[in-house]
Amino acid sequence: MNLVRELEKDLKIANVICKNGRRNLTSSMNEASRDLIVHNHSKKKQALLDMLPILTDLRHARVMRSTLEDLVEEGNYCKAFQVLSEYLQLLDSLSEFSAAQEMTRGVEVWLGRTLHKLDSLLLGVCQEFKEDSYVMVLDAYALIGDVSGLAEKIQSFFMQEVISETHSVLKTIVGEDNSAATQYSRLTYSDLCLQTPESKFRQCLLRTLAVLFQLIYSYHEIMSFTPEKKVESLISPSSATTQMVDSVTRSACDPQDGGLSSAMSSGSIPPCTISAEESDGSGTSSSVQQVLQASDSAIDEPRDSGDAVSCGESPWYHLRKESAAFVSETLQRGRRNLWQLTTSRVSVLLSSPGASSTSIHQFLKNYEDLSIFILAGEAFCGFEVVDFREKLKGVCENYFTAFHRQSMHALKMVLEKETWTKLSPDTVQTINFAGLVGDGAPLIISSRSATGSSRFPHSNKSNNSVDPSGNRSGFSYWLKSGNPFSAKLTLYREDQDYSSVNGAISRDDEGNDSIHDDVVNPKIRDKKRVNGGSPVSEDENEDLLADFIDEDSQLPRRSFTRSQSRTSSSHLSTNDDLTAQTGSSLCLLRSMDKYARLMQKLEIVNVEFFKGICQLFGVFFYFVFQVFGQENTNSGGKGVADSFNHRLKSSLSRISQECEQWIKPHISSSPSSSLAFPNTVHSLADVTPANPLNTSGHISGVSFSLKERCAAVDTVSLVARILHKSKAHLQSMLMSRTGSLVEDFFGQLVDSVPHLTEHLHRTTARILLHVNGYVDRIANSKWEVKELGMEHNGYVDLMLGEFKHYKTRLAHGGIPPEVQNRLLEYGVEIFAEILVEGLSRIKRCTNEGRALMLLDFQVLINGLQHFVPTNVKPKLQIVETFIKAYYLPETEYVHWARARPEYTKAQVVGLVNLVATMKGWKRKTRLEVIEKIESASA
Repeated sequence: MNLVRELEKDLKIANVICKNGRRNLTSSMNEASRDLIVHNHSKKKQALLDMLPILTDLRHARVMRSTLEDLVEEGNYCKAFQVLSEYLQLLDSLSEFSAAQEMTRGVEVWLGRTLHKLDSLLLGVCQEFKEDSYVMVLDAYALIGDVSGLAEKIQSFFMQEVISETHSVLKTIVGEDNSAATQYSRLTYSDLCLQTPESKFRQCLLRTLAVLFQLIYSYHEIMSFTPEKKVESLISPSSATTQMVDSVTRSACDPQDGGLSSAMSSGSIPPCTISAEESDGSGTSSSVQQVLQASDSAIDEPRDSGDAVSCGESPWYHLRKESAAFVSETLQRGRRNLWQLTTSRVSVLLSSPGASSTSIHQFLKNYEDLSIFILAGEAFCGFEVVDFREKLKGVCENYFTAFHRQSMHALKMVLEKETWTKLSPDTVQTINFAGLVGDGAPLIISSRSATGSSRFPHSNKSNNSVDPSGNRSGFSYWLKSGNPFSAKLTLYREDQDYSSVNGAISRDDEGNDSIHDDVVNPKIRDKKRVNGGSPVSEDENEDLLADFIDEDSQLPRRSFTRSQSRTSSSHLSTNDDLTAQTGSSLCLLRSMDKYARLMQKLEIVNVEFFKGICQLFGVFFYFVFQVFGQENTNSGGKGVADSFNHRLKSSLSRISQECEQWIKPHISSSPSSSLAFPNTVHSLADVTPANPLNTSGHISGVSFSLKERCAAVDTVSLVARILHKSKAHLQSMLMSRTGSLVEDFFGQLVDSVPHLTEHLHRTTARILLHVNGYVDRIANSKWEVKELGMEHNGYVDLMLGEFKHYKTRLAHGGIPPEVQNRLLEYGVEIFAEILVEGLSRIKRCTNEGRALMLLDFQVLINGLQHFVPTNVKPKLQIVETFIKAYYLPETEYVHWARARPEYTKAQVVGLVNLVATMKGWKRKTRLEVIEKIESASA
């Protein structure tokens, strides 16, 4: 029992033990389950804690991306690229995450958009220089390390602007009042230039020059830019940006956001000075990585070189200074290319027909503007622009061609309608030719009183404005003066507005086909005063624009209200000068005066204008000869060609060669073909016209009286005297290497005027003497007389009677006494020629017949002496010498003929034949003498 009880007791104890064990196992199991749950929660917590910095960085990246957008919108590109460096480094550290990779791809889009905006800003700087904008662009490109790219881009932008702006100017102006504006928008620049009307050419030129000057101005400003030392404020970010970046930093360091300690978040934002090697990562593209590396190196460079930079010089200033210097050097090397492109665009515009078809006043304004543009360009690029000057010279030559054609046609029209009536002294006394003799006013005065053409250097001083060494200070004059074409363009528009309101045609817009149709418009002159400009002087307007000679009255259409304060050398001061003017001489002198003024203004083609003066005078010279210097060769005496002075013959031959297009008739349907001279000499080999004019000076159905013929002689002499007064002034205007042109002109043409006037008076005398048939009368008289009586031949009385009538005609011709005396002397000389010609045609004669010749000669001398106030015997000496030659031995005739060129070959041969017949020479001897005489004369 004890055993049972012990067993029972043991079982109870075992049961209790089992219960306690079960309870302990249950408790342990519960504790283990609790421990497992705690462990799982701990792992999850640790995983979340590990993800928190990454999420914080991603949130920081999103804020930085927003910051980049805001910085670009603000225009703070420099700070944007600084933030970009941090942003790229942050994304590089998160490269294994897809969100970071997506953000990295977005950086390329942002960078392209930002660079586009930066280029737009740079383009605005090229169009109009602004220092703040340029500094912003310069700092941005310096930070990304692409300063060389910036320099190349600036040059490219300027080239593009030159092309696009010049094209845009023409499209706007040419198509503004045209219904087919869309059609003009498709045309190329050269086609637009060809279709630019003359009325809009000056506006196109002014606006083109203004645009190009502004581009050159901006280019020079960029090229000469030097940064200031105060740069910290420009580099530092804005307050809003600082707050946004700081908020990101504070949120990353706040324990409430993620339970992170400040120690864990202290390195969440990498510094912007991280080297490029630390930022290499597979998550960024190569282009973005290059920007990152360049940005970091650009930031590190001034810091690394801080020891070399003076303590007063900021590293940012040092970076900006070096970048600006590099851009400046690159632009300085490329400025010639820009200028060549600029001149090429203007050259194409100058190829427009409107450049050479405008009025003289407007052309001179265009020339002045182009000269100013050339001077500014030479100061800008540092060398003389030879090619463009040659282009401008070609334009001036084209204009001279058209201008000269108009002037020549106007002169020919006046000449053909000339009545050769002298103008009244009251009409002539107020006229001066100041431009021709050397004290003329300028042809054009700039319309800007404060900024007129006197502000600008003259073209002959252009070398002073060109700096071959490339010193950029030569352009400083133009920087101070401002754009010279903008003000001109403003005045041009005011003129247009004034004209449209008042219904008056502005002279600047006037497409004048002929300078001789220009008239003085007082409204324009008053308008210039109202606009604050300096009006063209009254002298200038009348000298230039009132140059029309009325075809009916032959009087100049002009207002003679000119002040008499001009120097006397330019006025017609002598009585002869006041009374010798005709309509044609006045037209000629005024044209030459205008040419001389243009020689002063258009120095580049002054030689061409001087040649124009020569041609004007040559045509006048030739026309007067054609009208008054021809006669009927049946009048006896020498032929027309034989009566010419050798110098006169040479002058006419030269004129026919140099002025062929103006004096030869052309078979053409053009209006100018009708302006050729009637009965013009077609060949001046012997200066004898094939169809000579009527002996009375008849041309185009008009017969000229003695008074009119003498008026023509006087007016030619007057023109020659005025030209001699202008010789020194013309030589001074021409360069030394062309000074021989003046001497050649005066020596071969002007100095031939006395020979022309003599020939014209001789021709007049031949026409008035009516000596036709006297040569035959003399030759057919009876000279084979055996006894010498007291009576002379009858032709002597007839000749004396004719000379008496001749003197009567002169006395009633209304010419001065000195001209009458001169014509009487020429009449005596003509009688001498007739006598010699008649005596040379005698076939048979005896010794008594020779004595009868001397008797007739003496009676003629005595009779003529009653009509002529001077001694006539010297004038008739040629007859006495010819008569006495009958007594020469046969061996002397060849020497006698060579020593006396005043006799023609036919006259000498006739003399030899007569002597040989009467003295019974052998035929061989006679032929030998004649052969020697002919060979000597040849």
